[in-house]
Amino acid sequence: MSQAQNVNFKALHLANEQRNAYGLRYNDYSRYRKHCANRTHRLRSSLKMTHGKGKDFKKLPPLTTDMLREGHLQLLLFEAERAWAYSQELSNLALQSDSEVKASTLRHSATGRFRRAVNWSTQLLSHCQSLYASSRLSAKNLLEATVYIIILNGRFLRYRDDFEDALMQLCVARDLLDQLAAAANTSRDQALAILFADEIGPEIRYCAHELGRSKSYDVDVIVHELAPKHRNDIIEGCDTLTEKMQSEAQVSAKGESRKKLEELNWEGQLVPVRNPELVDVLLKVQEAEAKLSGQQTGIDKKARNSKKSVAAYDAVLSSLSDAEEVARKLVEAQQLSKGSASTSSGRDISFVHAYIVYQLLSRRIQRDLLLVSALLVDEQGPKGGRSAGNQSVASKADAIDSRLYPAVVKLLDTVLQSLTQMRTLSIVDDSPDLASAVEVRISYTKAHRSLYLARCYAPLKKFSETLTILQHAGILIRETTSTLAILDTDPISDSESCFFPLDNTLIKDLEKDLAADASQYKRDWFAYNGGSNTADPKTYKKPLFFNIALNYVELNMDRLLERAGKQPISTPAALSRQEPVPEKKTLPKSKVEEVRPATPEPQAPARSGLSSLLGGWWGKS
Repeated sequence: MSQAQNVNFKALHLANEQRNAYGLRYNDYSRYRKHCANRTHRLRSSLKMTHGKGKDFKKLPPLTTDMLREGHLQLLLFEAERAWAYSQELSNLALQSDSEVKASTLRHSATGRFRRAVNWSTQLLSHCQSLYASSRLSAKNLLEATVYIIILNGRFLRYRDDFEDALMQLCVARDLLDQLAAAANTSRDQALAILFADEIGPEIRYCAHELGRSKSYDVDVIVHELAPKHRNDIIEGCDTLTEKMQSEAQVSAKGESRKKLEELNWEGQLVPVRNPELVDVLLKVQEAEAKLSGQQTGIDKKARNSKKSVAAYDAVLSSLSDAEEVARKLVEAQQLSKGSASTSSGRDISFVHAYIVYQLLSRRIQRDLLLVSALLVDEQGPKGGRSAGNQSVASKADAIDSRLYPAVVKLLDTVLQSLTQMRTLSIVDDSPDLASAVEVRISYTKAHRSLYLARCYAPLKKFSETLTILQHAGILIRETTSTLAILDTDPISDSESCFFPLDNTLIKDLEKDLAADASQYKRDWFAYNGGSNTADPKTYKKPLFFNIALNYVELNMDRLLERAGKQPISTPAALSRQEPVPEKKTLPKSKVEEVRPATPEPQAPARSGLSSLLGGWWGKS
């Protein structure tokens, strides 16, 4: 046979995909049964396997191995799924029925439908074995179909209270699923095998409990004890089939390395990913993070703070949002289900959801902080920011765009919201050091936000509100320092992917900025209206003492200009303006009384600034 005629039939993948998409995620067996009925009708029409029209029944010719295609196998699978879903629906109706006679009738009908599902699955297995014998089906596909049929048969035996045979069937199925997971080339196939193994785990435990086993809770021990004994009895040539499956997996493993999901660790603990849907979205997250780390490698700090580098986080945040949505739906389905899955898998999916939310919030915080740094690159230059600490509020407003500080405040609000949501996560609450580290960053972000919020109020001449905000920021800084001092370790700073670095140096720098701004705003407020909340700046006059003192006290203007940050300009022209001192000439004694030297006029001291403006008010010119 040529390679084009081979059949690639994945029974477990197809069954899981259809169940999750059409109602079984929420135990809606009626919806799933109707979907299987519609699907079988479409498959029969496409395969030309209808029985005629009207009342005339047309018998179909028998199928040979050469005529078999993937559609024929899918038809048998959906027939088995349809009958099984109908049996589960009737069983649920029997439990809800008030009449014992009606409940007995429903249970009898459910048993008949279950038996029909086993019959359809047996036909599916015979076709798969014939295709495998003709080398048209791989050993892995045959093993998946075998596992599906054994699980269905084991559940039917358990339904009929034949616990011993059901336990053997389910243990063999669990053992084969473990081998499929170990030999999987992709993380999706591995998660799929683990998912089916988790589903039959409670059934194995129930059968062992009904048989009176002492350690019925330990499923792994029961599987290792019973599976090797009955594996070859239930499946003909099982050992040979598994060996061929492993050899095929080694050959095909070369091209599937890209689809392997890296291990996810949380504080030294492995994060379990037991759902194929989660594997797909987490693979996208892994690829996006690899691209992001590749772009940031070899880039200096200035380029990392650019807006182009900030835009590189969009792909990571988009993939993490998709992963969070999938995990949230799985958690909701787990909460709405009535104990169909094991308790351990329920805990695992809740843990994975919290882990994904933490990663999403951390990346969002990292992106927002980089965006803040990119916005403040121009503000920290020689015209503004910390270098302009001695300038007035008016000069700062002229040098800096008025939209800058409100934009920074809005970004810090987003960071604060993400940190607050992160603090409420269960995985954060379970770790005291991590919870304290998040609280420290919440206090620091509030103080940082207060700094730029105060700078938003200052250009509006609302100095009382500005100083109140800065005073509150000082309290937050002291809270941050005290909490950080009692923290033994900082899990966020010590991690490889530190999304929010924080140390004592950054806290001290922020404290210095707060103190410098508070001092500057106090001076500006006093110069504006004397530090009053009600005084009008137009009618405000400086105290009379300063005007009188300028007439009687000689001020060192050069020293005042130097302290004000304005260096006095000394030019040679100023020195040339000084009048030469006249020389004293020796005159005869008789002419001393007649000729008197002219009295030199006193030189007026050089005035500048405020003294030159106010000197004429008090009689000095």
